[in-house]
Amino acid sequence: MPRSPGRGPDVETRRQEIIDKAAALFAKKGYAATGIAEVGDVAGLGRGALYCYMGSEENLLVEIQDRAMRPLLASAHRIADLEDVDPVLRLRMLSQTLLENTLARLDHVWVYEHDFRNLRGANRARLLDQRREFEEIVQDLLVAGMDDGSFHTLDPGLVTLQFLNLHNHTYQWAKVDGAWDAQYLSRAYCTTLFRGLGRPGRRFDDIEERMAEHLAKRESAVPEPLPSSATD
Repeated sequence: MPRSPGRGPDVETRRQEIIDKAAALFAKKGYAATGIAEVGDVAGLGRGALYCYMGSEENLLVEIQDRAMRPLLASAHRIADLEDVDPVLRLRMLSQTLLENTLARLDHVWVYEHDFRNLRGANRARLLDQRREFEEIVQDLLVAGMDDGSFHTLDPGLVTLQFLNLHNHTYQWAKVDGAWDAQYLSRAYCTTLFRGLGRPGRRFDDIEERMAEHLAKRESAVPEPLPSSATD
């Protein structure tokens, strides 16, 4: 077994740097086509030192997957638990949160979408469980919108796929410094989605005003720290 490099903030900072560099490399070349020596080269570490920090190449992939999913799940649960907010507005919040997470870590999301099949055993099962957990949150909110009369009654699984497909390919073309930020994209996506799902007479014309009010309240509140990695 490789000897641990120790503990402490400096060690953890170095680990996070390695994960960042590995995510960029995997996004460019693909996980399966990248050797551990190449990861060591971009991280400025020999093979032995790299193993001391990360344990294995698959552990790097696990860390990247967790960075993409854990903060998103935490935010999604907070939104789902806002029982005083109607489901349509919560879907608008969830849409923007999903896109904010995507734009914040484009390399990680690319690896998450393309390379999860390289995970094995318990690591792969845990990732698939996380995916299902997020999809269930989306579906529950869509069904709640059907139940309160906002949306047509449709196949919940199919409508969930529509929501996800509308958002989940954004990483392929979005740019961090592009003209379209997460708020702009979410507003456009949800306008399309809600118009298609809405029952006659339900126009959701005030959704952006209510979203702005929610964001103003969130910004005035004391922010909750988000997990930066799987090691938090």
